[in-house]
Amino acid sequence: MAKNLLIVESPAKAKTIEGYLGKDFLVKSSYGHIRDLVKGDMAIDINNNFAQTYEVPSDKKNVVAELKKLAKNAEMVWLASDEDREGEAISWHLYETLGLKADKTKRIVFHEITKPAILKAIESPRGIDYNLVYAQQARRVLDRLVGFELSPVLWKKVKPSLSAGRVQSVAVRLIVEREREVQQFNATAAYKITAQFLTGKGKEMLKAELPNRFENEADAEKFLQDCVQANFQIANLETKPAKRNPAAPFTTSTLQQEASRKLGYSVARTMQIAQRLYEAGKITYMRTDSVNLSETALAAASAEIKSAYGEKYHQFRTYKTKSAGAQEAHEAIRPTYFDRHTVDGDASEKRLYELIWKRAIASQMSEALFEKTTAQIAASTRKEHLVAEGEVLKFDGFLKVYLESTDEEENEEKEGGAILPPLAKGQELFLKEMQATERFSRPPARYTEASLVKKLEELGIGRPSTYAPTISTVQNRGYVVKEDRDGRQRQFISFLLVNGTVTKEIKSETTGAEKSKLFPTDIGEVVNDFLVEHFKGIVDFNFTAKVEKEFDEIAQGLQEWTKMLHSFYNPFHTEVETTLENAERATGERLLGVDPETGKNVITKVGKFGPLVQIGDLDGEEKPRYASLMRNQSVATITLEDALELFKLPFPLPDFEGKEVMIGVGRFGPYVKWGESFISLPKNEDPLSVTYERATEIIREKMHADAPIAHFQGLEVTKGKGRFGPFIKWNDLFINIPAKGYDFDNLSQSDIETLINKKVEKEANRYIKTWDAEKISIENGRWGPFIRFGKLMLKLRNNEATKQKYTPKELIDIDLEVVKKMIEEQVPGAFDKKKKAPAKKKAVAKKK
Repeated sequence: MAKNLLIVESPAKAKTIEGYLGKDFLVKSSYGHIRDLVKGDMAIDINNNFAQTYEVPSDKKNVVAELKKLAKNAEMVWLASDEDREGEAISWHLYETLGLKADKTKRIVFHEITKPAILKAIESPRGIDYNLVYAQQARRVLDRLVGFELSPVLWKKVKPSLSAGRVQSVAVRLIVEREREVQQFNATAAYKITAQFLTGKGKEMLKAELPNRFENEADAEKFLQDCVQANFQIANLETKPAKRNPAAPFTTSTLQQEASRKLGYSVARTMQIAQRLYEAGKITYMRTDSVNLSETALAAASAEIKSAYGEKYHQFRTYKTKSAGAQEAHEAIRPTYFDRHTVDGDASEKRLYELIWKRAIASQMSEALFEKTTAQIAASTRKEHLVAEGEVLKFDGFLKVYLESTDEEENEEKEGGAILPPLAKGQELFLKEMQATERFSRPPARYTEASLVKKLEELGIGRPSTYAPTISTVQNRGYVVKEDRDGRQRQFISFLLVNGTVTKEIKSETTGAEKSKLFPTDIGEVVNDFLVEHFKGIVDFNFTAKVEKEFDEIAQGLQEWTKMLHSFYNPFHTEVETTLENAERATGERLLGVDPETGKNVITKVGKFGPLVQIGDLDGEEKPRYASLMRNQSVATITLEDALELFKLPFPLPDFEGKEVMIGVGRFGPYVKWGESFISLPKNEDPLSVTYERATEIIREKMHADAPIAHFQGLEVTKGKGRFGPFIKWNDLFINIPAKGYDFDNLSQSDIETLINKKVEKEANRYIKTWDAEKISIENGRWGPFIRFGKLMLKLRNNEATKQKYTPKELIDIDLEVVKKMIEEQVPGAFDKKKKAPAKKKAVAKKK
């Protein structure tokens, strides 16, 4: 048995560290947090200074049991979780749960997983930093309280199954407000003048642009007409040196932004890859808002630059961290070894590592030197000067390895940066062509994941560990979607002066196309508006940033954490109670106008099953008519004309192979209904334009896709692709195809049999006890046994007699009435004969 037990969070990190320590050390993983707040309202005792009740999840019980046994036999336990608040909390939970003693426990931290760093950490252990633990507890408790109290308000006042969060709600607000800026933006037109000249010597080309733009067509055309007989010459020529400095090494935020721009990675994917690189000892810790580099790193970077590129490419630099909350981290993200320009691993790891290496090495390289030339070109018939700009790179410096990207969206060609031909003041130029092009002002750019991270950081909202989960959460909750959207055609006017003649042409261009942008959904807008109206503090940017600052103060020991929570919770809880009592239900309802056929109001809103249009009022003599909005429509922007078009759906087409054909739109978008089958239309296809020929084409494609690919035990096996990826279907079982180990397009009979047998075995172990008539069952789940009631997944309470969790044998013999009582506690009125098992209470059940 090893004398020392060292515990880290992940098995990958444990494996890396294990190779650096001798036989006296046993390195084990806790697999992240080993305990969490219990579910339901018993987790936090508000009246007892926010005391928390924790539990070890069922999937961690074996891990805890093993660690307890190893800790008991070890002479010293080393807690080596990450150096931030979350890592400190993991160490504290280990200390408490494993029953460790202060004299047999040491806490160590390191910023990189290298042998020198690990050995140095062991030489300088410390105790648990309780200020960091309190800061993490404050965040965890506050966010649990906000979610736990706000969500039921949303269920009652907006829609069942919704949830809210402190940082997530602010992120949604940013996206909603930006979308409204875009929708309300009115583009203005102006005319841009560009020209191409020949220099006479060798007929070299020179491009120039008029710095100012003309607001109307007549002025733009007149400028070109005035230039028909003009003579052109270089009125002024200025050449001056310019330089460009490298960017600082990566922080979490800047890494996420640059990986999005350069590599196309989502924020969550970037952090997953960075985590693997860190745990493998290839980069330093990836959750940081510091831009500092250690003295060791500066020396290593210097040596590598001089060795790889030469002395003149090195320039020592230090960077100052601007973020006020950067106390936790010690260093920027960098490679652990600068002499490793790349790494082994999968392509994504290699690409991200090389990006980190280039950014870090470039930060210690010389500035790039340019010679910038500006030529002003005079026309004999006008007082304005056209301008040609160019630059020549004299010394590449840091550009030898790295050039930073930006979020700027600029589709127009920039004339600057080109290399100009030899020019002299007074030199005559010869006009080849001149163009006046109508250009339109642009709305603010919608957020990408990268630009949203940048904005959150600028506002002081969130910290390095929160950006990725925040952006993932708002998408998973259905408040925001990330998608591409097609642009629309727009006409513009262009005048062209060539060979002394000015001609006018009407051209068209695509505008408004979006790539991987964040859009609010209808429900996202409704929830945002409701929170802004009734919970201004929760979604207020300054307030949220103030809360983050208070967490930092707690981490520094400058503020008492329970006092901070009391100051937040008391007014917040009052707001919750007031809103539950007084607020009207929110649907985002908007009156579009009047239906010309019936004279009834046409309304759009968010209903139980999503956004819809309604003709007629609920209190009218006749029932209202409803139609679902299509994927590309929203409550905020749909017009009366488009809304009325929806009521042409569904419409019938002639039967096909003896089955009726219908075109309609439902919860999941437009579809072709053939008999009892619903077939989704391809994205962006207008259902109103679907003909019989097109419908039968779609049906045949579906028939081909659904044709059996094999047989098993005399039953057909078909395949398809759903929202959770590719699958095969057999005997009413849907079996997902793992990404690794199987070629979905070429599944063998052996593959199919293996997949089906595994699924059958899993299903056989799934049910512990069932009551089919009641639609109730007790099932094995990922986190242990639970109750399934209809479509709801509910918590299995402890045995009232033993006050302990039910044993497997006790569950087999459990009485139906006992289970019904548990259901009733979590879903009040579940067995009221006048009501069905209310699916709308799903979120309540989950919360309990």
